[in-house]
Parts: sequence; structure tokens; C-alpha cells
Amino acid sequence: MSLENPIVCVLGCGNMGIAIISEESAKKVKNVFGDKVTVLCGNNLAAVRQANVVLLCTKPQVAKHVLTEDGIYEALQDKLLISILAGLPIDQIKAWVPPSTKIIRAMPNTPCMIRQGMTVLSCPSNVDEDEKAFAYWVFTTLGRAKFLDEKHLDTVTGLSGSGPAFACVVLEALVDGGVMMGLPRQAALELAAQTLKGTAEMVLTTGKHPAAIKDGVTTPAGCTIAGLLTMEDGKIRSTLARAVEEAARVASTLGKSQKEK
Repeated sequence: MSLENPIVCVLGCGNMGIAIISEESAKKVKNVFGDKVTVLCGNNLAAVRQANVVLLCTKPQVAKHVLTEDGIYEALQDKLLISILAGLPIDQIKAWVPPSTKIIRAMPNTPCMIRQGMTVLSCPSNVDEDEKAFAYWVFTTLGRAKFLDEKHLDTVTGLSGSGPAFACVVLEALVDGGVMMGLPRQAALELAAQTLKGTAEMVLTTGKHPAAIKDGVTTPAGCTIAGLLTMEDGKIRSTLARAVEEAARVASTLGKSQKEK
């Protein structure tokens, strides 16, 4: 499929759909693909008919309903469909679209709303390099993106998809610790948020293992090792790891109810 003149239709304008079609994101896509990129919203059938790329950004529960509306099946012939829906595997989506429809799954997270997101993409072998490149560039306008095998996407959902919620629990706990020791809450929030942001950027920029950065802060008989041992007493490592495990397990069940309908 040629993507020299991509016309993009967005089905479902929740938080992620809005992030994808935001003015700043559209500008970044156009820097790569030129001024011939067109984004369509509105009537589902009319938009899908005009588009050659369809971004499926609905809730997982309504995906089947949207894709099986009158006329949509025919309108999806020879189109590229990019789904951001958790728990809906490519084989399941294939049952609702024509055989000629190419499908790419993407798992973005909510920091995409400020273009600091992490998106993992996956696709079968019949998706060509131009189609993969287009999907990749769409999501790099919202942060980082990478391709992985689809078998990993439930775990990706549990880690980077649910991860912002887990990170906010850690952030809130650090803030409460600062407040407990006398810091004004707003100051504690700024200190904790920037500390987590800066530390994450150190890992991404330097490529150092988190343990190496941790050891660089930890001096013998110092305050940091005292705090770390307290964290270990609370089993924070296994608790966070289990949180990802459980979120991934639930993610794997999200599409099952639709299979049974």
C-alpha cells in the first residue's frame, strides 16, 4: 500500500486519540511525510471510506461494534488499521475486517499526552516497511517507540501501560515522606517529581543500569543505605514486580469477552 499521500482517520477520540491528532503531533508527522497528510474525524463510515490509514482508539469493549457497523467492513478493504486497544490480539481483529486489511497493534501510555510517552508496536509479516515506518513515526511524535513481538504486548500493557499509575504511587509516597519531615507539600511534590524524572532520564541517556546509579548515591554508613534497607524491609521490589505481573495478567483477559459474543 502506498503511503505517499496518507489520509488518516481516527476512530475514537479519547485521551490517546486526541494526543495523536493534536496540532503539535500533526506538525511532526508532516515534517516527515510532507503537507499531504490529512487527518479525518467525524462520521465513522465517511471517514474510513476516505482514509487509507485508520487509527482505532476506541475502548476495547466497543471495538467489535465499531468495526462491524454497516459499511465499515467494505470500507476497510486494502487499508492500514493501527489499533491501540489493550487485550485485543491481531488475530481477533482480523475476524472483523477484510483479509486485505493490514493490522498493526500499538500500546502507548498516557505520557503520550505531553509527548513523553512510550509506545510498543507489533505487526504480522504481511505489513510492509513503509507501513511500519508510518506507524513508527506517528508514535515517535508522542515520545519513544519500538517494535516487539505481539506475545509481549500484554506485559507491555502491565509495565508501560499501567506503569504511570504505579510510578504515581511511588511519587506520592516520596512526597508524603517529605511532608512528614516538615517540607511544604508543594515543595515536596516538585522535589520528588523532578528527582524521578531526572533519574529516569539518566538511565535513558547514559545507558547505565539502575543499580549502578543507585550505588553511585549510596555511601557507606550514609543516609541513603539506611533508607534503602527500610525499603527492602517493605518488600518494595517484589511488590512492584508483582503489580506488573498482575496488570499483565488482567490485560490478557480484556479481549476474551468479545470473543465469546
